[in-house]
Amino acid sequence: MKWALSAMLRTVLRAGFFTVMASLAGSLLLQTAQARVLRIVVDETKPMPTVAGGLPYEQIAGRAFGELDPQQPGNRIIQDIELAKDAGGKVRYVASFVLTKPVDMGKASGLMWQDVPNRGTILPNYASQAAERAMGDINLMSAWQGDNVGATAVRSTMSVTGTHWLQVPVAKGEGGSAITGEVLGRIVNRSGPGSQPLMVQVNPLPYKPQSLDTRQASLVSRTGESTRGEVFGEQSIPASDWAWARCDTANPFPGTPDPTQICLKNGFEASKLYQVVFKAADPYVLGIGFAAWRDVGQFFKTASADDAGTANPVAKAVKYSIGRGISQSGNFLRAWLHLGFNQVEQGTAGAKVHDGLWPIIAGRRIALNFRWAQPDGVLELYQAGSEGPQWWLPQTDALRGGAVGSIQDRCLASQTCPKIIEHFGSAEVWALKLTPAWVGTDGKVDLPLPANVRRYYIASSHHGGGAGGFDSSLPGVGLPATGAMCPGNNYGQGILPANPMPHTETVNALRVHFRNWVMKGSEPPASRWPTIADGNLGAASKQGIGFPTLPGLRATLPEADFILPVFDYDWGPGFNKADGSGIASKAPPGILQVLPMLAPKVDADGNERGGVPVVLADAPLGTYLGWNISAGGAKPFHQGQICNYVGGMLPFAKTAQERQASGDPRLSLEERYGSHAGYVAAVRKAALNAILHGFLLAEDADALIKAADASAVLR
Repeated sequence: MKWALSAMLRTVLRAGFFTVMASLAGSLLLQTAQARVLRIVVDETKPMPTVAGGLPYEQIAGRAFGELDPQQPGNRIIQDIELAKDAGGKVRYVASFVLTKPVDMGKASGLMWQDVPNRGTILPNYASQAAERAMGDINLMSAWQGDNVGATAVRSTMSVTGTHWLQVPVAKGEGGSAITGEVLGRIVNRSGPGSQPLMVQVNPLPYKPQSLDTRQASLVSRTGESTRGEVFGEQSIPASDWAWARCDTANPFPGTPDPTQICLKNGFEASKLYQVVFKAADPYVLGIGFAAWRDVGQFFKTASADDAGTANPVAKAVKYSIGRGISQSGNFLRAWLHLGFNQVEQGTAGAKVHDGLWPIIAGRRIALNFRWAQPDGVLELYQAGSEGPQWWLPQTDALRGGAVGSIQDRCLASQTCPKIIEHFGSAEVWALKLTPAWVGTDGKVDLPLPANVRRYYIASSHHGGGAGGFDSSLPGVGLPATGAMCPGNNYGQGILPANPMPHTETVNALRVHFRNWVMKGSEPPASRWPTIADGNLGAASKQGIGFPTLPGLRATLPEADFILPVFDYDWGPGFNKADGSGIASKAPPGILQVLPMLAPKVDADGNERGGVPVVLADAPLGTYLGWNISAGGAKPFHQGQICNYVGGMLPFAKTAQERQASGDPRLSLEERYGSHAGYVAAVRKAALNAILHGFLLAEDADALIKAADASAVLR
């Protein structure tokens, strides 16, 4: 031992004390990083179809049993974590997972994608992509949403085709007493004598009334709400005229008691919105979802086995990892990073979970880490998620005040900031309240991006992109005759058919760039998005963006109040606006102010400027919109307003005679391209431009040109 100590001393003197200590700390970290996932259980293993030219793959579905120490610095930020401890002082969870991996792990690429499920489900367009399997990548899906309702309901075992859930405890007071608080629920665009559920987007409200006595709750109806939060025709409904119950024509009011349904004595009217405020008990500690997603990802990235000796199926095969989420799941990633969860729980400075993060079509932070959170929300009225800094570098919040801050504050302090790619379409601007992340809350100047972030804008596209193709833009060939369905809580239908502008080919190119950035250090293309400085961003109105008057749309569209703006809410004194944490005690919250909103400016056709090159945008067949208009009809409450976050399309006329007859100021297809061959030439030119700028793969370009040649455009 004496010799060994002397040898170590000589090593310290040669290499420097701090260098050796850093090496020892890294070694210890690899041994302890996986400790929070105590056990994994494999419920199912299935082979996958082999991708052409790729490796044989399999999928493993199971559950991870984890524990959290509330005293660890990385966990303390979780709201109510101290109120969820077991007798041993720990907080426990169960997270489902699906692992997609090569059968022969010796042929794995070394990269793992950890995807965030969206409302308990897997989105196949991005999950376990065939392209990723062809490259030997590993994919991990693991649960984070613990509200245990609808698609997120807890199941006893997992399968590769099942939904993902997280089992978390509820917060309890002293001696196990119930914690209570006021909760808001809404019923929108529903009619008839039967009872109606309280929904948040597509899942039920995760909280139930403590009492079924309607005198302990308040129910109102409204005839209208503006996009700016103004309320019209509000009337209180007497406690004697409604019940917490399930009812229908065969079982009329007061129905059968049910805490998840409301039965009205005189039935529901589709022209009204109904809003209830009630006292609920037993809030889920939903912020555990951030820690569970962190720890499950870290386990599969670094652990050899769990505490019981069950082997990690991808042990020693992961050198790099990228976290990825779409829409709600992308918002999760932004909040996850903001609250410091990319630092390994017991890690030293610089010990990061993921090397990269890819929040996709997600411009806010998910509202998860506060008491009575409703994480299924999509920023409809009275839903949280735009609080605090939404930008990447420390900035002042010009209108809402508070300390200078950014999403990266904690990872900058702990040296755990990953490489980040974010990409958006027009729907995120018009309905999902994106632009304050670009220009701050006052909308006066472009905010800078740090070197570790790339931002790409896919102009004139709706949420997640459209079906693509060329015939999909032609009336009578591929363009639907009916309007698109509006997403959201029973929103209704749009006037215009859905926008076909795709994201697929752009995402394919970005995936390659991201892999090379993380694994090889190769820089991706420079960021491209509309800015104030380049003249491509203006006030979100017809005049502000230069939108033309087009047939099929009202002449004043888009009006200044058409866009869905960011609200500065008063959630009560216990709510931390900067972090979106704490206790929200006001239901509904007051609206302190409405922030100014900007939008990309458009060309003479009404198509947006300032995005990355996309073939269908550069060889257009019509006006592609990131917004649509609610049609009303059987669901009239939002009639004439923005159709939430679905886009629409107005095709060009085929001939000059047709466009002149309709008063269309846009050039016809024949005037633009002359013939079918002329259009194919325009597609070929657009594809070459996109390749040269790094936003289109050669194989996708070939496929697009071939599709254009086979299309019915100007046949």
